[in-house]
Amino acid sequence: MAPVRRHTTSSPPTGPHLRVPSRRTLLRGGAGLALAAGASAAAPLAAGQAADQNSRAKAPGDVDYPGAEWIPADPSNFTASNRPATYPVDFVVIHVTQTTFQDAIDIFQNPDKNVSSHYVIRSSDGHIAQMVRETDIGWHAGNWNYNTRSIGIEHEGWIDEPDRWFTDEMYAASAALTANICDDYGIPKNRDHIIGHNEVPGADHTDPGPHWDWDRYIELVRSA
Repeated sequence: MAPVRRHTTSSPPTGPHLRVPSRRTLLRGGAGLALAAGASAAAPLAAGQAADQNSRAKAPGDVDYPGAEWIPADPSNFTASNRPATYPVDFVVIHVTQTTFQDAIDIFQNPDKNVSSHYVIRSSDGHIAQMVRETDIGWHAGNWNYNTRSIGIEHEGWIDEPDRWFTDEMYAASAALTANICDDYGIPKNRDHIIGHNEVPGADHTDPGPHWDWDRYIELVRSA
């Protein structure tokens, strides 16, 4: 596991840091998924209100990122919000699914899982599914403070099989998406603000793992 980075340029607000099980356990349905995802019992809007708020914000099928496919997560798996008015958005959190693209989508659409991410990217061709509006709070970081202030991007694959899953197409598509998010919210394109799930304070996850090419990725983000 990589050491936790210290984010000196943008400190998180005070609050509990929740520890989480492995990413494989989280996605496969281990106990305590609400805590693992960083869901808060004191969420600003009930999850059941998410669909109504989202339908007012965007027409069905609309996406925040051009070219993405809208595949909505179940409203029980995220918190409706109105970011950045309610919370600033100043981090992008990089994940690896530890399962397939379709399985990750199925999990985020399962109301019993209590977990979601804003985007999921397919390995073979870089296809992007958006599952949570950027205005809303995905339950992905294992830390409520970071959930409120970040956008989560899941990448199909397994961290110990980089040659098979970490394709050029996925790197390029993800970097372009992250660049767009950074431009939209004024997020610096650096490693203090584009972080791995393993670098979220309090998390014990290892994704995106030691084989994720951060130097290449940040270069792609900056050149996108």
